Amino acid sequence: MYKRSSIFWGVLLIILAALLLLREIEYLPGSVWDYFWPAALILVGVWMIVGYFFRGRTAPPENISVDLGSARSVSFKLNHGAGKLNLHAGAAAGNALSGSCRGGLEVQSETEDDRLEVKLRVPSQFWEWSPGRGLDWDLALTGEVPLKLKINSGASSAALDLADLLVTDLKLETGASSTEITMPARAGNTLADINAGVSSLKISIPNGVAARIRVKSGMTSVQVDSARFPRLEGDVYQSADYAAANNRADITLEAGMGSIEIK
Repeated sequence: MYKRSSIFWGVLLIILAALLLLREIEYLPGSVWDYFWPAALILVGVWMIVGYFFRGRTAPPENISVDLGSARSVSFKLNHGAGKLNLHAGAAAGNALSGSCRGGLEVQSETEDDRLEVKLRVPSQFWEWSPGRGLDWDLALTGEVPLKLKINSGASSAALDLADLLVTDLKLETGASSTEITMPARAGNTLADINAGVSSLKISIPNGVAARIRVKSGMTSVQVDSARFPRLEGDVYQSADYAAANNRADITLEAGMGSIEIK
């Protein structure tokens, strides 16, 4: 459906621009602005059609890895733009991170004392509006040591499966996105701060994990499993056994428009 829509709107723009241009040609030389907007519409239309034909013909994925070394904890900072982000456990033995990416990825890592800091960002030369291009990151993280995650994502589709990761701190900022998060199952205490713009957000909390959830929402539909997380007051929900639980998540959500589902 998306590809058909791209062709439809691209052809429509070209036809509209051509008609405007033909009308203006009768009044040559005329003002340059008489031709600028029709030409711009033609360019946009061609761009959309080129994007359709090149989509799916991207370069093969690039493999990446970061050694864990002697680090006893890892802090990840991810700046991701438009595209897909898939984050999960399963890094190769001895690695803090392993995976593949399309669209490029710049990685910086630094060890201080026994803590490893890893920064992942969009390449400086990457232009998100290039035809057929988009970020597609599939990243496996280590489940051997505690992790802190700070993720900044734009217009994206993100799947964050943290169930088998020891994530103690999660900070997530998203724009116009669709995001699914599975919280850690055995990380002890996990603190999560999530700020979502115009988005669809689904959060799954594994069985055996208690949670306290605070929701600050604008024009957002909020659905919380009240059997597991009864509403206390206002927009605060909490498991009955939260205080005594060995594994628990303290989640603060702030959203603009969209939908939130927590179960």
